[in-house]
Amino acid sequence: MADFVSQYQSFSESDKQWKAREEFILKNLQRYQEESGLAKLLALSMVWSNHIFMGCRYSDELLERVTSMAEGIEVDAPQFFTTREEIMKRVF
Repeated sequence: MADFVSQYQSFSESDKQWKAREEFILKNLQRYQEESGLAKLLALSMVWSNHIFMGCRYSDELLERVTSMAEGIEVDAPQFFTTREEIMKRVF
């Protein structure tokens, strides 16, 4: 099954990000078996990965959903993120 899922790795994902997202997909694959369900699962996996690794923000409802779907997945990710605004304050 992991071979099937590996086709969905983005060229811009690091191995660390992909391994976590792959685990997320495999963990939830049975619930999203049909083709349209797979597209939804892949989108949810990107939401979760973007939130964990890049600090992207989404609605509370969506974050609760993906967080519960990722329950039990261990990830070594940044705890704090620097916003663009914070970076610009330092530059100027």
